[in-house]
Amino acid sequence: MKEWIIVKKKVALGITKFEDIIDRDVFYVDKTRFIKDWYESADQVTLITRPRRFGKTLTLNMVETFFSVRYQNRTELFDGLYISGEEKLMAMQGTLPVISLSLANVKPDSYGSMCRAIRLELAQLFEQHSYLLESEKLSEAEKESFLEITAQKASDEECMNSVRFLSRCMYKHYGETALILIDEYDTPMLEAFTEKYWELAIKYIRRMFHAAFKDNPYLRRGLMTGITRITQESIFSDLNNLAVVTTTTEQYEDSFGFTENEVFDALDTYGFSECRESVKRWYDGFQFGRQEGIYNPWSILNFLKSGRLEPYWMNTSGNALVGNLVREGSLKIKDEFEILLQGGTIETEIDESITYGELRGDSKTIWSWFLTTGYVKIVRSLMESASASDITPLWMQELEEESLWQQDTLAEASPEWEYSEGRYEIALTNFEVRVAFRKLVKKWFAESYDEYTEFIRMLLAGNLEGMQRYMEKVTLRTFSFFDVGSATSESEVAEQFYHGFTLGLIADLDRTHILTSNRESGFGRYDVSIEPRNGKTDGIIIEFKVFDPKKEETLEDTAKRALQQIEDMKYETDLKARGIETVRKYGFAFRGKEVLIQENA
Repeated sequence: MKEWIIVKKKVALGITKFEDIIDRDVFYVDKTRFIKDWYESADQVTLITRPRRFGKTLTLNMVETFFSVRYQNRTELFDGLYISGEEKLMAMQGTLPVISLSLANVKPDSYGSMCRAIRLELAQLFEQHSYLLESEKLSEAEKESFLEITAQKASDEECMNSVRFLSRCMYKHYGETALILIDEYDTPMLEAFTEKYWELAIKYIRRMFHAAFKDNPYLRRGLMTGITRITQESIFSDLNNLAVVTTTTEQYEDSFGFTENEVFDALDTYGFSECRESVKRWYDGFQFGRQEGIYNPWSILNFLKSGRLEPYWMNTSGNALVGNLVREGSLKIKDEFEILLQGGTIETEIDESITYGELRGDSKTIWSWFLTTGYVKIVRSLMESASASDITPLWMQELEEESLWQQDTLAEASPEWEYSEGRYEIALTNFEVRVAFRKLVKKWFAESYDEYTEFIRMLLAGNLEGMQRYMEKVTLRTFSFFDVGSATSESEVAEQFYHGFTLGLIADLDRTHILTSNRESGFGRYDVSIEPRNGKTDGIIIEFKVFDPKKEETLEDTAKRALQQIEDMKYETDLKARGIETVRKYGFAFRGKEVLIQENA
């Protein structure tokens, strides 16, 4: 028997207050079973991580609306919903003091700004409970401290202890311990990492959470939500009463996001039954615990409202950190991202406890962060007994099939889901993510986009003179963009540029061509291979070389060395074997921002 009931109502976007959804009678998928599951779990403090736009804020507000004394005698808000059938829990509706704090807007560019932003959020929180100033059960000293926080005059120390202080005030007033709800707990830390004041921020937040949740006699239960699980050592080292629920945890696996049944029922109700498969290709792919077929609510709501398939979820964020992690990442990261961008899979270790300090270079941490934030999915766990030769990368299989673009699809998640420490096979989550990442890569060449587009046109047309002219302009404008500080030599800077340039080619040519880079062919490894999907036009092999004054006198010598390597290593072997009759070969020679292109006839 299904628990969801879809009734055609107006679709509204951006509502995060449960009361508003019910009062305005807009589209809502019943997730009130979470109230029962969470409260009956009896966990003292729960941390739940989910990607953005998965209903975390609405869920916390739903919990607040159900339990808070501020919503006393508002049982009608839950009429007809799952929780209304739970008599024992319904008797608790509107009976408990609840503290609800959101850190979603704490996005400062410095530590001082973070402290001021948190002080403001606390002032607004205390203002909501200003009725406590009228309570005869609070002392004058407590009321003075309360007013200090409300007026944003409290010290950092007082702010760190403010949530605990508020729970004490509530206990004295109501005679009941409080539920403490904190939404977007990790937002300040993410900003601190980006703006490089991580250590200071972590000390502040750790002390704040310790005061609120560690041995707090005025705490009944605690619930936090966020996108990432920051390592226990970083922020939760003192919290031995914390239950952590991540994307691979079975608990609450269908409480966030829409299940496939819920999505298909909604599509049927709103007249989009024929769009099931297209919607599935675009927005399916998330998996929480063992629950497959989870869809992002934001994208589904937007589709129901507009009827258009677009990357709604990816467009709700600047994705700056995502782009920086790839652009500034190691050559290995760029290689793996190329495979993912083409619809393939890679193998990596996964650890959902994120250590932000390792994000800049550690591939395991980067891909773990991509998984936690929803950009990639686990296709399967690689059991220890499986050897690398047992696994055929999906990108190799798909080269034998029709166009990835025409299929509009990515690697499908295997029904086998084994939780084990070790390595996993991962892919981009769905087509929406892939489309958005292509746009992101194209933005890297935004300053020279016209020249870059013209270069690609000349490349496909075999116009060497035009290629040289436009490549010089592209290199001059974008070369330094890929010199992100990690490169220690001209050669490494050139390699950084080459990988970014290759990703740009993939983003632009994926519809019509199959691009591979650093793949085995003949007797060695070529840099870039471009194969026409129709099998009729020319194939292209590109080899990049950096000028070496010990081996060459001129840049022409460098380009000739690149071309000679293509011939000596028989790089055209793979394309010829696949029926491509004509293969054009180019040597790209770099010296600083100077570039020279030569072709083998």
